[in-house]
Amino acid sequence: MVKKLIPVIVALAALGGVYKFVLAKPKSAEAKPKVDGTVYILGKEFLVNLADGRFAKLTVALVLAHDDTSTAVSGHEATTKVPDGFGSMNQEAVVRDVITDDLTDIKDSDLIDRDGRVKVKDEILKDLKKHTDVKVEDVLFTDVTVQ
Repeated sequence: MVKKLIPVIVALAALGGVYKFVLAKPKSAEAKPKVDGTVYILGKEFLVNLADGRFAKLTVALVLAHDDTSTAVSGHEATTKVPDGFGSMNQEAVVRDVITDDLTDIKDSDLIDRDGRVKVKDEILKDLKKHTDVKVEDVLFTDVTVQ
């Protein structure tokens, strides 16, 4: 009796292995996005005075949360004339003011060195969250020139 059960057990184990490794489709894991949010590029470049008489020219972008509505155009904004170089963000002037204040009179090395740029971006992010209603997740410097 035991000898008759051994081939049945072996056959069931083999069928289970074939099903698991050949027939069963693996569950596809959804890839998490590398940038979780919307990237909004502030259209007009920043030109700021740095310490020691130097200046910097840079372009800034913001990673906005998915539920951020600061760039949604309502009826009033759609009829309001926006100056050239400015985008559709309803608090863009406040955002630009915060960024300009944080960049003005910093050391040139704060923008040239990678670690310095990270600290400056963190400071801007903290101040944007403090002084605006824009739901900013990250600050990006897309172009930086120091002279």
